[in-house]
Amino acid sequence: MQLSKEEIEILKIIEENHKLPIESIALMAMCSEDAVSAAIQKLEQAKIIMSYPTLIDWSKVEGQEGVIAMIDVKVTPKRGVGFNEVAERISRFPEVSSLYLMSGAYDLSITIEGKTMNQIAQFVSEKLSTIENVVSTTTHFMLKKYKHDGVNFNSGNEDKDRRMVVSP
Repeated sequence: MQLSKEEIEILKIIEENHKLPIESIALMAMCSEDAVSAAIQKLEQAKIIMSYPTLIDWSKVEGQEGVIAMIDVKVTPKRGVGFNEVAERISRFPEVSSLYLMSGAYDLSITIEGKTMNQIAQFVSEKLSTIENVVSTTTHFMLKKYKHDGVNFNSGNEDKDRRMVVSP
């Protein structure tokens, strides 16, 4: 889809901060509020704007801490559909929060979230590895999140002096 210069500017603005009011977006994009509203509606209907995420650091919410695992999956592609059929099937599991086709040693990269490591192990052994065409998996557990989607999770240290110490 070919977009206007204003529509691209609106996308860049709301990608950085989707909570801005229409008036602010209109000022920043130098167009009318009606034009911004119409553009956003058009971009939502075209599925160019997929969602408006809220990034939450669940590790700070007592009782809501969970386990996140990144799983590399090797798949035998199917004739005529390649990796799409297997990827679509895996994406339907509610535990799967992201799924990517990758280059390299593994074909798919999956991120799943669970309450315990045992729950993730159960997902891998009972759901993922039993799918036809899944050849192997490698599971990596996320120990700490430092930065996600451009947001630094190590806040609180932002005011610290970040200059490197130079010594002779």
